[in-house]
Amino acid sequence: MKVFRTTIILLVLLAIGVFAAQWLAQEHTRDFGRVFVEFGGNDWETDVPRALLSLLLVAGVVWLLLKLLTLPFRAWARHRRKQARARLIEGLDNLHGGHWSRAEKMLERAAEDDEVGAIARIAAVRAADAREDEAAARRHLEALAQRSAAAHALTTADRALARQSPIEALTALESPAAQPLPPRGLSLRAQALAQLNRSGEAYGLLGAMKQQQSLSGGRLDALEKELAARAVREAGDANVLAERWETLPKPLRNDPAVVAAYAERAAAMRWEDAAIRSLESAIDARWDEPLVALYGRLPVGKADSRRASAQRWLQAHPASPALLVTLARLARQQGQWPQAQEFLHRALAQGAGADAWEELGEGFTVVGDEASARRSFANALRALRGEPAIELPGRDMKQKIFDAAVVEERDEHGLPRLRG
Repeated sequence: MKVFRTTIILLVLLAIGVFAAQWLAQEHTRDFGRVFVEFGGNDWETDVPRALLSLLLVAGVVWLLLKLLTLPFRAWARHRRKQARARLIEGLDNLHGGHWSRAEKMLERAAEDDEVGAIARIAAVRAADAREDEAAARRHLEALAQRSAAAHALTTADRALARQSPIEALTALESPAAQPLPPRGLSLRAQALAQLNRSGEAYGLLGAMKQQQSLSGGRLDALEKELAARAVREAGDANVLAERWETLPKPLRNDPAVVAAYAERAAAMRWEDAAIRSLESAIDARWDEPLVALYGRLPVGKADSRRASAQRWLQAHPASPALLVTLARLARQQGQWPQAQEFLHRALAQGAGADAWEELGEGFTVVGDEASARRSFANALRALRGEPAIELPGRDMKQKIFDAAVVEERDEHGLPRLRG
């Protein structure tokens, strides 16, 4: 197409030149102004239109001569670019197929071209890494740094994170020459900060990542939840914890993973009221079995108020294994082992696993029933292995029927819930 276009342009210019020469050869009676040129002892006189056309013809001839003179060099440059692209394609194909040495050789040759040099060097680093040739990978990285500081930073950071070296990755990404970071650079920086337990800083990058669309919507949402949970878990004191929690969007403050992280961190700081309130608010907003289990397992006081909340939830979720185990834990903390035992048997009948058996074992140990305690702890191990439990003695058929019976669940409108 380029040859055809050039030919058309040359023909058009030739036609214009012919018409211009004919026009210049004609005599014009109309006065368009005169131009006088004296050069090297010679005088030349003509009118303005002829002078302008003469200049255009001279410029066209000079342009045509330059094109003809540079044609071999341009043809050679096109040939080299075509060869470089062919080598790049072949190298990438070999890299995809696992022919590491052949791929690296073709990619290194393709890297001689300026246009594809950076891409070829990045792929050559991957080929060298696949061969576990650190010296070759370093050599390609040094060559890549001469071509593109941003590409060098991203490739170095990617390799460092794969080797669990977040400090090296962060150093590469924070290099002034690599700024501003492209979208993938922001993702790698957030990953490095999270590995360094600086998730609060990583969470602060999410705004720029959303703006640049560095991740798909689903992956970005998952990363936001993960970083939010890690940020509150890493809070060094109550003020930092409160600040990070209050700045989170409301949907995240009801997300089970984020709420669990906050409640556990608040409980560790003896911030009991905040821990309990966060769990209760999240459970009221959206029922979640792991959060309900954490509500009973959390090492905080206020057993009476927590049990009252759990009893309220029991009206809507009478078959919840996690809630029944939670009620058992709270009852045992209040010194009401018989009630706790009844809750645990009901929980087991509704599908509870090792946590219920372990709680039974703890309760039997407290009351001195060592045989039942040993059998309960053994059943906890069997539940973890997926093996059937050994039945505890002392439960008659009437009690077993009561354990398995479930009150019909109804929603806030009084309609029966469908159990999935």
